[in-house]
Amino acid sequence: MILIVAALAVWGAVSNAQYNLTRLNMTSGFAFLERGTGWDYSFSLVERSINDRYSYTLFIGLLNTLFVGVTCIVTTTVFGFLIGTLRDARHPALNFAASVYVQIFRNIPLILQAIFLYAILIHLGGPRQAMSLGDVAFLSGRGLMLPGLNVGPGSAVALLLASLALGLGLIVAKTSLWRGLAIWCGGSLGIALLGALALRPEGEGLLSIPVLQGLRFAGGISVPIELFALIASITLYGSAYVAEIVRGGLSQVPRGLIEAGQALGLSPMSIWLRIKVPMALRSIIPPLGNQWIFMMKATTIGIAIGFSDLFYITVNAISQSGQTLELILLLMLTFLAINYSIALFTNWLNARLQLKEH
Repeated sequence: MILIVAALAVWGAVSNAQYNLTRLNMTSGFAFLERGTGWDYSFSLVERSINDRYSYTLFIGLLNTLFVGVTCIVTTTVFGFLIGTLRDARHPALNFAASVYVQIFRNIPLILQAIFLYAILIHLGGPRQAMSLGDVAFLSGRGLMLPGLNVGPGSAVALLLASLALGLGLIVAKTSLWRGLAIWCGGSLGIALLGALALRPEGEGLLSIPVLQGLRFAGGISVPIELFALIASITLYGSAYVAEIVRGGLSQVPRGLIEAGQALGLSPMSIWLRIKVPMALRSIIPPLGNQWIFMMKATTIGIAIGFSDLFYITVNAISQSGQTLELILLLMLTFLAINYSIALFTNWLNARLQLKEH
C-alpha cells in the first residue's frame, strides 16, 4: 500500500512538472548536455574553456568534488587520530588542549567556520607579503603555493587515477590491510616519481618550486584561496568528530591487553601501534565511515565561498539552462553513487578487520 501511494505521488509530481514546463514553453530531457555553456568558473583539475558542453562542465565539477572530498577524508582521518590520541593521553595538558579543540570546532557550524576562515585568508597580503614556510611554500591572499612534481594538470590527474587503480587492484586481490596499505603508499610514490620523470618538460627538473617573479609566483602548485579555505575548514571541523570517535574506540580496548603489553616490555608507542589501534579499529570503522560520508556531503558548502564544486556548477547550470529537474536529478544520483560507494568500502573494511572465528 505504501509503495502504491509513493508511486502515485511521484507520478503526480512528474505529471505536474511536465504540464508546467509545457505551459512555459520549456523543453525537458537531457539534450541540453550537448550544448555549450558560455560561462566560466574558478577552478578545474583539467583543461577547460567557456565553450565546453554542459556534460563536460558537470564532469569537471564532479572531479573537483571528488578531489576535495577525498582530500578532506584523508586529512580529517589523520588529524582526527592525532587529536583523539591526545584526548586519550594521560598527560593533563595534552588532554586539556585536545578537549578544547574538540569543543570549539565541533560546536560552531561548518559554514560559519568556512566563511570566517575565507574572510581571513582573502585579507592576507599579496605575493610580495606572502607568509613563507622554508622558502618552498607561500601563503598569500591569492592562494597557497606549494612545491610539486613538474607535470601538467592532466598528467597529475592521470597519475592519481593510476594510484587509485593500484588501490582497487590490491582490494580485489584481497591483500591484507596493513600490507596492502604499505604496498599502496610505496606504489603510489613510485608511480608519481616515474610518471614525473616520463612526463616532465624536456630539460626541466623533477620538482617545480614556486619562486616570486614580480607581482606573482611562478612554478609549483597553485592552490586557489577558495580551495584552501574549504579543505582547511572541513578538516578542522571533521577532525573534532573523528577525534571523539577515536577516543571512544581507544577507551574500549581492554585494560588487560595493555597491561600484558607492558609486562612484555613494549614501549608506549609499540603498545599504541600493536595493541590499542588494531583493537580500537574494530569499533571505530562503522562510525568513521559515517563521518567520511558526511565529509563528502560537506563539500557542497563550497558554494558559500565561490568554489566550483559539483553543487556550485549545477546551480550555475540551472540558472543558465533552466533545466532544473534534470540537473537536480543528476546531482542527487551522483551523490547517491559516491556515498553508497563509501558505505560499501566501509563495510568491506569493517569485515576485513573483524576477528576471524575458528
